[in-house]
Amino acid sequence: MAAVAVMSALEELTPFFANEVQLMTSSREEAVYVRTELERMKVFLRVADCLEETDEEVRVWVKQIRDVAHDIEDVLDEFSLLLAHNHGDGIYGFLHKLSCCVKNMKARYRLGYEIQGINMRIKRICEGQQRLRQKFRAAQQAASSSTNTWNDRRGDALLLDETDLVGIDEPKKKVAELLVSGGSGRQVVSLAGMGGMGKTTLAKQVYDDRKVKKHFKTHAWITVTRNYKMEELLKDMVQQLFREIRKSVPKAVETMSSYELKKIIKDFLQERRYLIVLDDVWHINDWDAVKYALPTNNCGSRVMLTTRNVDLAFTSRIESEGRVYNMQPLPLEESWKLFCTKTFHGNTNTCPPHLEEICRCILKKCEGLPLAIVAIGGVLAAKDWRRIDEWEMVRRSLGAELEGNDKLKNLKKVLSLSFNDLPCYLKACFLYLSIFPEDHLIEPNILVRLWTAEGFVEAKEGKTLEEVAEEYFSELLNRSLMEVVGTTSDGRVKHCRIHDLLREIIIAKSREHNIAAIAKEHVNQNAIWPEKVRRLSVHNTLQNIQQNWCVNSSQLRSLFMFGIVEKPCLHALFPSGFKLLGVLDMRGTPVTKFPIEVVNLYYLKYLSLRDTKVKTIPRYIGKLQNLETLDLKHAYVTELPSEILNLKNLRHLMVYRYEYESYTHSKFGFKSLEKIGVLQSLQKLCFIEATHVGTLQELGKLIQLRRLGVLKLRKQDGRTLCSSVEHLTNLRALSIISTDENEIIDLQHLNHPPQFLQRVYLTGRLESLPHWITYLHSLVKLYLKWSRLQEDPMVFLQNLPNLVHLELLQVYEGDTLCFMAGGFKKLKQLGLDKFDELRFVEIQEGAMPGIEKLSIQRCKSLQKVPLGIEHLSELKVLEFFDMPNKLLKTICRDEEGEDYWRVAHIPEVYSTYWRSGGWEVYSLESFSEGENAPLLNTIISNSELQTRWK
Repeated sequence: MAAVAVMSALEELTPFFANEVQLMTSSREEAVYVRTELERMKVFLRVADCLEETDEEVRVWVKQIRDVAHDIEDVLDEFSLLLAHNHGDGIYGFLHKLSCCVKNMKARYRLGYEIQGINMRIKRICEGQQRLRQKFRAAQQAASSSTNTWNDRRGDALLLDETDLVGIDEPKKKVAELLVSGGSGRQVVSLAGMGGMGKTTLAKQVYDDRKVKKHFKTHAWITVTRNYKMEELLKDMVQQLFREIRKSVPKAVETMSSYELKKIIKDFLQERRYLIVLDDVWHINDWDAVKYALPTNNCGSRVMLTTRNVDLAFTSRIESEGRVYNMQPLPLEESWKLFCTKTFHGNTNTCPPHLEEICRCILKKCEGLPLAIVAIGGVLAAKDWRRIDEWEMVRRSLGAELEGNDKLKNLKKVLSLSFNDLPCYLKACFLYLSIFPEDHLIEPNILVRLWTAEGFVEAKEGKTLEEVAEEYFSELLNRSLMEVVGTTSDGRVKHCRIHDLLREIIIAKSREHNIAAIAKEHVNQNAIWPEKVRRLSVHNTLQNIQQNWCVNSSQLRSLFMFGIVEKPCLHALFPSGFKLLGVLDMRGTPVTKFPIEVVNLYYLKYLSLRDTKVKTIPRYIGKLQNLETLDLKHAYVTELPSEILNLKNLRHLMVYRYEYESYTHSKFGFKSLEKIGVLQSLQKLCFIEATHVGTLQELGKLIQLRRLGVLKLRKQDGRTLCSSVEHLTNLRALSIISTDENEIIDLQHLNHPPQFLQRVYLTGRLESLPHWITYLHSLVKLYLKWSRLQEDPMVFLQNLPNLVHLELLQVYEGDTLCFMAGGFKKLKQLGLDKFDELRFVEIQEGAMPGIEKLSIQRCKSLQKVPLGIEHLSELKVLEFFDMPNKLLKTICRDEEGEDYWRVAHIPEVYSTYWRSGGWEVYSLESFSEGENAPLLNTIISNSELQTRWK
């Protein structure tokens, strides 16, 4: 993480040379020295960063570099702040300028003095670096020894008896079936999941299974680990293979090269049906280095991998037409059984009633992670059942227990290994997640913008910083360090989170590396805070922050507020100010006015007032020259001052909100800015009103746009908008809404649509379906509303090669829809809503072969279930929403009519309709039972349906 701080400091130093800032000669020489030494340190840090965990001197040295890099950044930013002042015009401007010149001269002297002090510190750090070079080999050996100790502990999982395990039977059965079934070619079966999930334990149980042993005549179990040596790994495999046929290993094996060893293995396995387990494979390169020794014979051979790397698992699956088994947490019942077994000395059913609530809370933290349940159960097993306070202390301070309790060292080691394996640039990004509260659902788009604003993302040629950050996010997911908890219909990650215990570990590491500090309710009075906190995340309450968080805020770079119910006053909370602040996130706070303190935040890059009651944006926002993200989503802003056009670095401008009525919603954006084209860095612009034709012309200048939302489009302005959209070659998502449902949106003039368009939302009347939609080969989601087409749109849409989600609301006025054979090959989700004249739907065999969800809503004239629905073998959910009872009765179990048998293969068939002041959901079996039908679910309020309609 120190490497990130050094990189940031070097970026700060660059303008002082590139822009020839007038420094005194001595200061310039000092600055040159600083830059040179930082460049040297940056190289060494990439190695030293990996040794922090095992060497105290390295840890101290890295901390010194990080601190000095932060101080350089602060000193240079404060100096730049003086130079950036706008002096104004006239005599007062001249006098102000004269005064500032004197101040700037003093500032240059002070800058030179402070850089000299920093140089002295750097020289002392360099002396320490020389000592570290001398002991570097010893430090590496210590790290290797530590890894070997871990490997020894890892073997414990191979010694467990099946009677020691809980919840293993079903996973074992499934994985064994994956191994013995399938084709005759060599296939790879991967067990993927985060550390501590029990991958090795499950793999060993399957490996030793009698049925599996009988099926494969040749076996070998190889533990790969992070720091394996290829020759040793291959020798181990050779020894195991020869041992199975009771032959001595050739003596020449000890001196063979990797190539020679691979050839022996390949020749040995060529005519045999084998099972090779590669346990704990970390990287694709590790698999690539071994796979050519394992022949792709036609004997039904299998390779079983255990890995934390999801990308590796799926890559090997594709290469070999194999399978991936994603490890799942233990269900609650089995988690409780395992917890009680380990905590209460083998008794699976007895937990003292007075301890049950505490134990359930502790178990919740484990989130079904077997290793965590066993480890924490071992800690609690030594506690006195009568001392409730001791058990409560473990519940309250589990993070401290992980840090200090010897019985949890192995658990911490397992969970930390994935973090330790991260490259330097990803470590800071991952520790940054500590800012989010427990159980907070993290939105990838927000995280990407925050990482970018914080300077964590390294530029790559041909890619935007956001695209690089998206790669970082994907890598953390692939390494099982984050968990996906929600995806959009077209497969994008909607929300993710981190495991509670992993979060406890990164909070401690984040504090140690001065990434972020957390201020929350019940703050520990004895907590040790860094002298200079650079990022502060406030959770749930602002009360008592000042007395509990007594540190200097002048160097604060980022401030976050989560779950705050009090109205925040920044000046009262931080009277000394935070002039160097770069990120201010006040989402969801009850603030009603734009915070006046923002006017002085020259370095502010990220400002979020999402979900607040702010209504107006002041003109002085134009002073925030470095602002990149302005997030006013779900605030009450409807107009932006023209000064917003001064923000040439603005990349993400989100100003819109929804208002819900019944089960529909209206969208509100902001009034048009006629010169919006000057904001050439914009990548996301949502939602701007199209009330001036000049605004629509300006949109064509925003060639970096990836997401565009336009409101209140009139028919006569369609040609102008089409002309502009043709220039937006980077566009991925386009949303267009007319002035009202009767206004025609004329989009026929778009002859060359952006080729990367993935999502299109059109709300307004269409005289005909825009011809260009059929040429969008990248399109994955299409939403049409109020179109009122006279022709069946399915004829034109069915050949879109990548369409996954199609949502149609009041789109077609005919009485028959036909889904033809071979059409919609990738479609997974289809919604038909308010087709008032629709009486029949036909689905030909071979249409929509992969569809998983079909929703039919408010089609009052529909008389029967879609003809041919029985052909949809992948359909998992069929939903009828506010449909006539006559249709529903045709599929009731009591009648046993043909419609019932058409849908009998679908796992979930249900109907939702309004009754007794709320939306109620009924399953298929209950349709015929009328008023007394058992509810599948009762929806209390319309607000709970909002997610459905977004």
